[in-house]
Amino acid sequence: MQIYLNGQPQETSCQNLMQLIQQLSLEGKRYAVEMNEMIIAKSKLENTPISEKDRIEIIHAVGGG
Repeated sequence: MQIYLNGQPQETSCQNLMQLIQQLSLEGKRYAVEMNEMIIAKSKLENTPISEKDRIEIIHAVGGG
């Protein structure tokens, strides 16, 4: 299915947001997820299905100094 990830069209076979986080190798890192203009709590990622044309924004923190 096609989704929009950070504004860019992308094909994915992921069924929920946790699978997408794992696919992007972000598990265990600091990140925030917004889907269709709603912030999704990390505790709800596995129970939040992804549908065709969903708009998902993922922001992850990068350390530096």
